[in-house]
Parts: sequence; C-alpha cells; structure tokens
Amino acid sequence: MAKTDNDEPKWGEKPAEGSNPSETLERRIESLEADLSTAREEARQNQERWLRERADLENYKKRSERERADTLRFGNERLLKDLLPVVDNLERAVSHAQDGGNGQPLIEGVALVLKALLEVLERHGVTRVEAKGTPFDPAHHEAVAHVASAEHEPNEVMEEHQAGYRLKDRLLRPALVSVAKAKTP
Repeated sequence: MAKTDNDEPKWGEKPAEGSNPSETLERRIESLEADLSTAREEARQNQERWLRERADLENYKKRSERERADTLRFGNERLLKDLLPVVDNLERAVSHAQDGGNGQPLIEGVALVLKALLEVLERHGVTRVEAKGTPFDPAHHEAVAHVASAEHEPNEVMEEHQAGYRLKDRLLRPALVSVAKAKTP
C-alpha cells in the first residue's frame, strides 16, 4: 500500500514501523514550507487587493468632494440661466422708457418682466403664499398689525403688505400681513 501525506505522523506521534523518521520529517517540513509559501502568497495578494481598494476609496472620496464643491459653486446655474432673459427684458424696458413717451411702455415692459420672473420662479418650485382673505396662519404669515374690523372675521388676513414665498414645501419668506380682530363695542 502506498503512503500518502495523511499517513505522516502528527507531532508527538511515533512514526509507523518500517518508515524512516528523517524522511518523514523532511516530507513534513517540505509540506509545511509549501503551506507557508502558499499562505504568504495569499497574504501578499490580500495586501495588494487591500491597497487597491484603499486607493479606490481615496479616489472616490476626492471625486465626491470635488463634485460636492462644484454643486455648491454651480448649483444655481440653471436658475441663473433662466433669469438672464428676465434681465434682457428689463434692459429693453429701460431702453424704451428712455426713448420718451408717457411712461406707458415702461409700465407695460415692467409688467411683462414681472410675469416672466414669476414664471421662472414657478418653474424652479417657488410659489406665492396665499394671504389676503385667508385665516391667519403663523406658519406662513407674519402679522405686522391687528386691526379692528366689522367687515372681516376675527383672525382673517385683511391686507398683505409683502408677499410670502415657498420653495416646494419649505417656507422661504412669510407674508407680512394685517390681521382682523373683533371690533369692540
């Protein structure tokens, strides 16, 4: 029967009868050295793989930081590009007003520019806060005056002094309003 590596004695065991202990020991040493060499190669490959992954992670971090910085620097680029035609229209309105006339071209030009600006804002998710005639809501309105009124319900917004705006669901600026209170007899 042929001997295999499994027939080799373990540490502390006696070699099988008829076998040469020095040959068995040499084979065992060769086997351990081969195992050690394999383990070292595997460790080297793992180290290289780890270094590559670490470098990839560092590159990813740097790329992400660059992208974040660019987003902060140029994040409003789309909005600004949409506002440039509004600036052009304002320049045209001023130019027409300087040409003379009774001021009507300036009023019409500014009204068109305001309409275009509100459209740009709406495209970017900015909406006006409804105020006049609605119940006072401290989450969307800021009361600058309480006025006694028999014509309006108590706590109703009577007048809007400055419009409020929302960006999607977030309040950008509350509306400045006058609020009705009950008239005392």
